[in-house]
Amino acid sequence: MDSSLKVALEKAISDATGEDFQIQRTKAVSGGCIHHSFIAISENGGRSFVKTNTRETFAMFKAEAEALEVLAQARTIRVPKPIQIGQVSQQAYLILEALNFSASNQTSWEEMGQQLAALHQQTADHFGWGSDNWIGAAPQINHPENDWSTFFREHRIKPQLKMAARKGHRFEQEDKLLGAIDRILRDHHPKPSLLHGDLWSGNAGFCDDGEPVIFDPASYYGDRETDLAFTKVFGGFPAAFYDAYESASPLEQDHEIRSTLYNLYHILNHANLFGGGYVNEAGRMIHELVNC
Repeated sequence: MDSSLKVALEKAISDATGEDFQIQRTKAVSGGCIHHSFIAISENGGRSFVKTNTRETFAMFKAEAEALEVLAQARTIRVPKPIQIGQVSQQAYLILEALNFSASNQTSWEEMGQQLAALHQQTADHFGWGSDNWIGAAPQINHPENDWSTFFREHRIKPQLKMAARKGHRFEQEDKLLGAIDRILRDHHPKPSLLHGDLWSGNAGFCDDGEPVIFDPASYYGDRETDLAFTKVFGGFPAAFYDAYESASPLEQDHEIRSTLYNLYHILNHANLFGGGYVNEAGRMIHELVNC
């Protein structure tokens, strides 16, 4: 860590907490595939979680901090507390509360299901968000819409298809997909629920006392089923989580086919960011949706 960043972090943490924070050492930790992340540890044992990247990523950090603040205000499921964002020299940084994570158990997963259901009860009068943000490293458009089908078609699938075309990815039956979206969502009229937006197993965990916590959000107001759908990708969550969620807030009929549609957004995004097998997986999903 260069000296200018060290000084900036120490001042930011000290100002935010009201306690002198002098970094004694750092401990590298996983923070996703985009940013450099570490735990800053002070001389008296204080700890803060820090993400850093180039100066151009300041807007990403700002959007993440704003989402975490909104999620925290819902008082339903724990998220890391944002401490400070800033820029120094050619770097941007985000400082968060450092949490101690532990192994999960059935009770913890049940609590997460119940708490996520409570989060989804926080609603708005339209779909979208106050500003655009990011899904991973890709821009996520959150222009407000009153109609869910319009929002998902125009601001989720269309931008990903345009990005795919620029990267040379073309999908059979792509031209029929947008019509399939309208057909699948025609009779589905969800409330605009507060969403985590990027909820998979890598963005959820449990504190030492078993308290559920979610992090790295890409929040907006949308169909709550989108959060549930993505939890089933990349290994999925245990049955106790889904049973507890449905007990608290039962899902509507035909949510399975909508799950495929909603997860197409994430798979297209992965295809655009990483290529490889995600491109073929997106094509398979498009074929399934067009012919369902």
